[in-house]
Amino acid sequence: MDSLRDIYAAKVASGELRGDAAQEAVLPLLDEVRAALKARANAKSGLLSLIGGLKKPAPVRGVYLWGGVGRGKSMLMDLFHENSPVASRRVHFHAFMQEIQSDIHEARKAGVSDAIQPSIAKVASDVRLLCFDEMQITDIADAMIVGRLFEGLFERGVTVVATSNRVPDDLYKDGLNRQLFMPFIALIKERMEVYHLHSPVDYRQGRLTGTPVYFQPVTDSVRVSIGDIWRDLTGGSGEKLTLKVKGRDVELPQFHNGVARATFWDLCGQMYGPADYLAIADAVKLLILEDIPRLGRNNFNEAKRFVTLIDALYEAKVRLVASAVDEPERLYVEGAGAFEFERTASRLREMQDADWGV
Repeated sequence: MDSLRDIYAAKVASGELRGDAAQEAVLPLLDEVRAALKARANAKSGLLSLIGGLKKPAPVRGVYLWGGVGRGKSMLMDLFHENSPVASRRVHFHAFMQEIQSDIHEARKAGVSDAIQPSIAKVASDVRLLCFDEMQITDIADAMIVGRLFEGLFERGVTVVATSNRVPDDLYKDGLNRQLFMPFIALIKERMEVYHLHSPVDYRQGRLTGTPVYFQPVTDSVRVSIGDIWRDLTGGSGEKLTLKVKGRDVELPQFHNGVARATFWDLCGQMYGPADYLAIADAVKLLILEDIPRLGRNNFNEAKRFVTLIDALYEAKVRLVASAVDEPERLYVEGAGAFEFERTASRLREMQDADWGV
């Protein structure tokens, strides 16, 4: 089994990756986890499995990898997942928690007294390793069950490797009834090695250097350019991400490693409000927003939502790549709200700056 350090070095040598000392420093830790997982798998398949049936083995300690946006956390986790020696699943944390909440709902309908137990059993029967991207807790429903969920998974020998933009102590910060959430933070520190990836380079930002981020008007060539940016940032892979906001579903049609892609109508044609756009801004680090139309009295409600969306992205320092019918100052030129839109146009201009979000 080649080490992750060797695999990483080969990718650097081929030009697929750019060598980064901070990233390289994480690899020995991830290799230790791989080696422990492989040893556990070999022991279970051999004669030691007879002893293992009598005594529950200690779980393999996982990793909580946190740091700033674009530092390569997701890339390192993908490298680890792709070379896992055991059954592994890689999933965005939001998507995983939505699955769990759905399973719990079904279990309750079926009259199961402890509705979280079937979810724990199901996950533990499928994988030995869970790789979570973008671990963050914003929903109180998730906050109230995540401790029991992870405790149950750890007890069944599931190892967790996760990335996050937040140090564990800042998870669910200022959340309702946060004191009930604090044992989960302690559990993370007990069962996972907390590692700060402190790279000075934002590689996601670097990929956009010298690349236009606001395209107008929308033409076939613009659509090709937008598609090229999406593939460069995500490898062309993405899946729908559904965020739960106060019991509602807020959908991003395509999402991968903190990068989302949607049309104006996907996000502003729905009856979303400020809380929904704040949730999007919290989950997304770069948004590709396509087909922004002319705004005015004919789409007044959609225009108001667009203003709210841009405000949320701006305050959260989310990078924006957009295609529109016209320049920001000429998107909304008549009707109620045109004057107020001047601030939005100014923000759209500012968000085109190469240093935006740094």
